[in-house]
Amino acid sequence: MKKSILLLLTVLLLTLSTNAQDGFDGYLLADKNDRTKLIDAYINPAMKGLIYGMNNGWYHTAKVHKTLGFDISIGINSSFISKGDEMFTLSGLTSINQNNGGNITAATAAGSENTTPPTTVNLSENNINYSTTFNAPGGIKEDLPLNAIPTPAVQINLGLPANFEISLRLVPKVGSEDVQGNLLGIGLKKEITQWFGPIDKTPLHVSLLAAYSTMTVDYNIDENQDVSVQNGLAEFKLNSYTVEAIASLNFPIINLYGGIGYGSGNATLKMLGDYTLNYGALSRTITDPINSKFNAGSFRTILGTRLSLGFFKIFGSYTLQEYNTANLGIAFSLR
Repeated sequence: MKKSILLLLTVLLLTLSTNAQDGFDGYLLADKNDRTKLIDAYINPAMKGLIYGMNNGWYHTAKVHKTLGFDISIGINSSFISKGDEMFTLSGLTSINQNNGGNITAATAAGSENTTPPTTVNLSENNINYSTTFNAPGGIKEDLPLNAIPTPAVQINLGLPANFEISLRLVPKVGSEDVQGNLLGIGLKKEITQWFGPIDKTPLHVSLLAAYSTMTVDYNIDENQDVSVQNGLAEFKLNSYTVEAIASLNFPIINLYGGIGYGSGNATLKMLGDYTLNYGALSRTITDPINSKFNAGSFRTILGTRLSLGFFKIFGSYTLQEYNTANLGIAFSLR
């Protein structure tokens, strides 16, 4: 079960890591400043999509469990990248396409797999001139379900005294020699329906939610024909935070729920190790070439519905935010 959850957690990151191995090598050929700009622009939408997905799926009702009541839910979130973020354009690069002003337009990681025309690299280091061409990496849009960034949500929700409920997401570090990852998430929900007097006698429930989750994945990078690698490792780390006000109408079979709030987060990508880059007859070696940071944040509005069949629940929701996100899942509930 843990390995299955980890597989879901890392399917996107592994695809990105594969692109890093098969396509990032082109961006590594640029000088340090250009390399950072190119890779940040390339991967930023994917990191933001993961952050928004990790902030989703924390609830399917505003009503909290009775003390020690609980449910186990399994869901999937899909963040839809805006069309404008499927491509990026950079100008004024110092080592890329100098013959046309250092401009490049290329797909981001969330864009199409089609690559751009050959890109030229010219740089000087230690009085040695390096020159070559490469094709910028394409995106992974066609490899993703619904052409959206997926993130799973597997959690336990447990009722506590005083109308509190705690939610836990936990996958200890598991994996293989090539990839290892772990996930930790915690949320706290407080029902405040009783604050509004007589509405606690109606099907309406109101709660406040705060949640945090973090995910790390380490992936060993192998060499290819263009790049020789020693101790190559890609390190992904993502953190997400959300605060929301939630309301739901709980009927015997159908439950309507929604919320408003703010979600944010940050991510880092480090590519560690020594990389020997080939420029025809010449080569140069760079160490720890990538240390990128990403941020995301957006106000969010959630609308959803749940079907209750005894202890078995089916739910789905749609979140309006910078990258709109759909959620679909099931839950097994007691008390």
